[in-house]
Amino acid sequence: MRTPVRMAAFAAVLGVTFGAAALAGGALDPLRDSGDGHGGGHGGEHVPVAVAPAAEHGPPGLAVADDDLRLVADTTTLVRGATTRWSFRVVTADGVAVKDFEVEHEREMHLIVVRRDLSGYQHLHPRRGADGTWTVALELPEAGVYRAYADFTTGGRPSTLATDLFVAGAFAPRPLPAPTPIDEAAGYRADLSAQGVAAGATADLSYDLTRNGQPLDRIEPYLGADGHLVALREGDLAFLHVHPEQSGTAGTIRFGAELPSAGRYRLFLQFRHDGAARTVAHTLEVSR
Repeated sequence: MRTPVRMAAFAAVLGVTFGAAALAGGALDPLRDSGDGHGGGHGGEHVPVAVAPAAEHGPPGLAVADDDLRLVADTTTLVRGATTRWSFRVVTADGVAVKDFEVEHEREMHLIVVRRDLSGYQHLHPRRGADGTWTVALELPEAGVYRAYADFTTGGRPSTLATDLFVAGAFAPRPLPAPTPIDEAAGYRADLSAQGVAAGATADLSYDLTRNGQPLDRIEPYLGADGHLVALREGDLAFLHVHPEQSGTAGTIRFGAELPSAGRYRLFLQFRHDGAARTVAHTLEVSR
């Protein structure tokens, strides 16, 4: 699912349309995160997200293989509503399972799963066996095609590999929610203020979090950070994972993120309060 702000293009999440968008290739460079979140030492400095030149390298997360690494899933077909013990491995070019992973944001592996209409977001942390096999309890409650992203670091190199997962059944894709600065979930409200939003520019994203009309008095550390933000680009579901900057204001989490192209993005913010991880989501439109 790296330090201050790091973007690891993370491919986005059957060729279904999301509202008005169809699956398409694109280029984003990654960042990383969470159903359970990432964390690590995050400083207060602002480091813009780097964009890898598409000509030199395909954007991470949009492919099942990258350089000498490949994601191999035991199965890509799951039963709707059933909890599946889903397993996968990261293998080298000669098919040997990688066993040496580095801890990033308090975990060796971050798994992001989202349906291709940008609904059903999950952030999970699989367990690794001695043979290099990763296993996680995964439940996909609705039919459709999901994108699963394995986000990790090995040999000092961060990588994001992804594969599609299929759940049979009647599928009615949801349109992408219209852009709005407010999202509410389970009594929490997140007001998003976005400044300097333009393709290729570093946007200032500030979330004011309240519950029952009152600012959150204390946001608990969530895997070593105040919160984590994952942005998925509509259409190809390229992935950005952004970590927060110092805020200095109670109940406020700030991010600086470079959104590399025009279009709409679905932003998933996760934070911890009252002992549980909370998730809110916004749609953000980026102009040229």
